[in-house]
Amino acid sequence: MAVSTTQTKIDFKPVSLNDKAVYDDYLAKERSRGCEFSFANLYLWGRQNIALLHGHIVLFSQFDRRSIYPFPLGQGGKKEVIDSIIADSKERGIPCRITGLCKEAKETLEQLYPNKFRFHCDEGSFDYVYSIDDLAELKGQKYHAKRNHINKFKETYPNYTVEALSEDNVKEAKEMCEDWYKTKLEENPNSDFHMEKAALSKAFRDYTVLSLEGLVLKNNGEVLAITLGSRLAHDTFDVHFEKAKSGVNGAYAVINYEFANYIRGKYPDIKYLDREEDMGLEGLRKAKQSYKPHHMVEKCWACLLEDGYDY
Repeated sequence: MAVSTTQTKIDFKPVSLNDKAVYDDYLAKERSRGCEFSFANLYLWGRQNIALLHGHIVLFSQFDRRSIYPFPLGQGGKKEVIDSIIADSKERGIPCRITGLCKEAKETLEQLYPNKFRFHCDEGSFDYVYSIDDLAELKGQKYHAKRNHINKFKETYPNYTVEALSEDNVKEAKEMCEDWYKTKLEENPNSDFHMEKAALSKAFRDYTVLSLEGLVLKNNGEVLAITLGSRLAHDTFDVHFEKAKSGVNGAYAVINYEFANYIRGKYPDIKYLDREEDMGLEGLRKAKQSYKPHHMVEKCWACLLEDGYDY
């Protein structure tokens, strides 16, 4: 991991698997961060760069044709490190956009730089966080429809099996996902599924080093669904990917239910599952809301007013 020594331009380097141990140590000390701060997400998505500066991890991300600075990770005062981020943006000739601002981070930025930033909060970027007990048990009237989906699946596939992702099944899990993406991309060649497909392919390749946990749902040897996730905080597990074979009714409900039970059984300290964002997609929003989140991780981003405000 690069240690910056310059005064204006931060000495970033691309994120690598070698950065995971140090990064996770910093992340573990944070009180509240969204799913984008998971090391797995950082490594799998976009062009991500990293540096150590003023006792903080500083990130510089190029994603969706924009350059951004996620709020720095680290304990202690933030003024010196954010001053360096502002100077770096000026040196690069780009707007200073600081992202991933939870409530506490937003308040910090407002206090340190009064009337210097404009804030934009997008509901599509909020994380849906669920009680793992709720998803593992599906008790009560609010989950009646989910239990029906699972029961119908069990009637249709009475011999289904669930396996932990391993070297024995990762190849066939990947093949099922490749078929899924092939169908989706034929339907919509200009969709963002190209980026997601690349991220999931890296996840399958490096799942052991990334400490990813996964399940593979099968029936008579055929893969029907997969899921992959990793620990985000001491009490929270992040679900990064979930895919089910087209036309298999109830597969998503079952893999969700099985994964909640698997993680709860393996890690008793995990209390929540972060099922990430809905990206403003109405269908995805309805699906995530239907599972009745325990709470949302509300996040904003900020743009330095003197740079001109843009979205």
